Amino acid sequence: MDAITISILVVIALLVTLFVLVRRTISAGVELPLDSQWIAELSVDHYRPMLRLLDENDLKFLRSQPGFTSRMEAKLRAQRRQILRGYLRGLETDFRRVCTAVKLLMLQSELDRPDLASVLMQQQASFALGMAMVNVRLVFYRWGIASVDVSDLVKRFDAMRLELWSLAPSAIAA
Repeated sequence: MDAITISILVVIALLVTLFVLVRRTISAGVELPLDSQWIAELSVDHYRPMLRLLDENDLKFLRSQPGFTSRMEAKLRAQRRQILRGYLRGLETDFRRVCTAVKLLMLQSELDRPDLASVLMQQQASFALGMAMVNVRLVFYRWGIASVDVSDLVKRFDAMRLELWSLAPSAIAA
């Protein structure tokens, strides 16, 4: 395949993934347990293992071991992709819940926060685009063509989690 064909396929895959993610985000009912326990349990630490789950150094090491085959590598890649997809589902759910909680707190607030509304919209759009990019890169990771970096998604979740903490200090202290 030439570079133009690959580029077109990547753009199409990205657009389809973005469409699916936006549609899922818009149509999904988000169950929101907005209480002190839920807020206190929100932690970026839960998602730290996914930061190195697809690390190529592990595969480099395994390739150097006697008896390690390409079939074993393909199976390991598939297993790790499946695990990462589970983490991504949880991260997306938590991100949506945090954003919904921030929106609710903004609505209940006596103070208008157009700056926060703007940040919230930017974070949601960036998160959706980041998820789309990660999903596209996961397809290529299968064949060892691309690496997958989820650190930006985790940072965006953490930023919104901290924003929620700043808006609901009384709920956290309780």
